[in-house]
Amino acid sequence: MGRRFFARGVVDVATALLGCYIVHTMDDVVVGGRIVETEAYGGPGDPGSHAHRAPSGRARIMFGPAGVVYVYFTYGMHHCMNLVAEHDGKAGAVLLRAIEPVWGISVMRRGAPPALKDHLLASGPGRMCRALRVDRDLNGAEVARGPITVHRRKRSAVEVHSGVRVGLSDDDGREWRFWLNSPSVSATAALRTPGSGRRS
Repeated sequence: MGRRFFARGVVDVATALLGCYIVHTMDDVVVGGRIVETEAYGGPGDPGSHAHRAPSGRARIMFGPAGVVYVYFTYGMHHCMNLVAEHDGKAGAVLLRAIEPVWGISVMRRGAPPALKDHLLASGPGRMCRALRVDRDLNGAEVARGPITVHRRKRSAVEVHSGVRVGLSDDDGREWRFWLNSPSVSATAALRTPGSGRRS
């Protein structure tokens, strides 16, 4: 999927991505899986967003163009991957929180705890980036060109759950975290934070 898919409201993109597939192609190695958990982040007016003040620093990428990868390093130990959304000039990005592993599971296992089950290899944003071999070298990559690509889900309805976003010191309680019924969602989503159900 290219830029047009991402050039719309960030909540629409966050829900539309559920059930889609994300792939990282590295020479002759392919890793990827089905997206099962996302979080939406806006711009000014969204206290939980990196872009809540102005287009400066690492958040500048969130102001467009849409359809590029935004990777940042957090807590001195984890990478997190976002896909920039919204129309040009309006900030927005979708944090990918979890995928169901499909391709390259043996590669995803490298560096993972030996006892970790396959379906949990990418359950959470840090685990997901490790499993997909994503780091800041991919910051700014266009999903229409790769090496990170996103592929549409099958044309079937999916039940989408929503709840508050995770781990924010400053937020206003908006329910912009979305997930599917899947054994691969993060531990927080697995607790089924109360929220509204919707169809996508």
